[in-house]
Amino acid sequence: MSKVMLKEISHARSGDKGNTVDIGLFVNNDEIYQAVLDQVTPERVKSHFEGLVEGDVFRYELPNIKALKLVCHSALNGGGASSLRLDNLGKCFGANLLRMEIELPEHLLPEIQSRGGGGI
Repeated sequence: MSKVMLKEISHARSGDKGNTVDIGLFVNNDEIYQAVLDQVTPERVKSHFEGLVEGDVFRYELPNIKALKLVCHSALNGGGASSLRLDNLGKCFGANLLRMEIELPEHLLPEIQSRGGGGI
């Protein structure tokens, strides 16, 4: 097993509404999607965003498009109108999530290297 950042195997889109951040995480391979399902848990996402996400994280699986939808509550210090954070918009959460590391079997690494990774 090798550790890889999600940015090497997936794409992300994110946004916000009020005090909630919504992140979409997309992959192109069934085996990689299974690894993401196993390791990108709500608990792990909340831990990854420690100090930012104060509420619950809910995960919705979209296997037909090999994607996850992650909804992070109480993530923007009250929301855009009441927060003192300099960059409180949810769009940066997608890029931040792509820095999370997961483990992948060695046989998947050549495919990742040939594709050049993911991104936002």
